[in-house]
Amino acid sequence: MPLQDVSSFQFKLVSNHFTRTVERKIDEDRGKQLYLANRVTASDLPIQALSTSPKASKDAGLAPLLLTVVELVRQLMEAQVIRRMETGELSDEDLDRAAESLRKLEEQVVEICGIFEIDPADLNVDLGEIGTLLPKAGGYYPGENTANPTILELLDRLLNTGVVLQGNVELGLANIDLIHAKLQLVLTAKPI
Repeated sequence: MPLQDVSSFQFKLVSNHFTRTVERKIDEDRGKQLYLANRVTASDLPIQALSTSPKASKDAGLAPLLLTVVELVRQLMEAQVIRRMETGELSDEDLDRAAESLRKLEEQVVEICGIFEIDPADLNVDLGEIGTLLPKAGGYYPGENTANPTILELLDRLLNTGVVLQGNVELGLANIDLIHAKLQLVLTAKPI
């Protein structure tokens, strides 16, 4: 089912199920997590920018990260709608449907931020020298170049022109390769 067809009720239901599942898992593994908490501290982690905001509820868990990804995808879709609108690829009816879907998705993100006591402005992660994940309000219009592009802008440009990524991933532990993956990804906003 396309994301724009998910009703607010279904989105809340999924969110509530996810929250209960995470809480149950945390309760089941409390001893294991206490051990890990004593071994690994936030300063040991390589990416400090992805830590949750101090303003976020301590019970938010992965919600800030998941909402950040949803907001990034929402803004990427919005940029693609704007690009297609400007090239005349969308009918007025298509444009109205897309605008309504984007508006509803934005409302749902804000609503879920409220549930987890997360400031929606905190979804824009500062990645240090790389810059920010999302542009400031009104700071980016698809097709226009800015002096310091955000990750969203770079992804939008890649989607607009297209890119092929290839790679091998090997995951393991204790010097034992356990998972092997050969990947080829075509990333584009154009039909293939």
